[in-house]
Amino acid sequence: MSAVAVFDAAISRAAAGIPAVFTAHHAGGAVLRFDPGAWCRDVIAGDATLLERCTGPTLDVGCGPGRLTGALTEAGRPALGIDISAAAVRLARERGAVALQRDVFDPVPGTGRWRHLLLADGNIGIGGDPHRLLLRCGELLGPGGRLHAEVAPPGTPAWSGVATVRSTTGAAGPLRWASVPLDGLAALASATALRVLDTWTEAGRWFTTLTPR
Repeated sequence: MSAVAVFDAAISRAAAGIPAVFTAHHAGGAVLRFDPGAWCRDVIAGDATLLERCTGPTLDVGCGPGRLTGALTEAGRPALGIDISAAAVRLARERGAVALQRDVFDPVPGTGRWRHLLLADGNIGIGGDPHRLLLRCGELLGPGGRLHAEVAPPGTPAWSGVATVRSTTGAAGPLRWASVPLDGLAALASATALRVLDTWTEAGRWFTTLTPR
């Protein structure tokens, strides 16, 4: 089963109130836990500090069921969510968010003009190559734009590449993903023509704001 299919099934189960936690196992031994039930909530602790920094048009990369895109829209701030999961995009639209089924590496509306980008819920891992993803984010941002990303806590082992997704239903498939800890961020930013403007922690979550050099 493809990773997209696993995500679709898990998000659909979570939206129906059925536990749908799944995990990604990297060959190096690292395990990431994904909880679509949390993504389907209206808010997660720590969201407010992330959203308050999105003061202009915002692209939510890997928007999932639209928790953050919907919150920005409700607050009167223009926002677009993109996700490769059809189930996620459907749920985001039902929430009132504007969302497209789109890979971040494919053509995206507003390329080169976005004021803010969001990579929340560990989405800095999308694609399994953080260097490539941050270069793409730099292309999407407008002059003086801001990328707000959620990263792993300092001291967490960094890894990237192909992991194996396993769900509680027994479904499994390959997933290109990465883990980027806060203490590995400065070197990654420098290598992708970005610089770190700010870092902060809230409710056990770790965040950073980057901007093009």
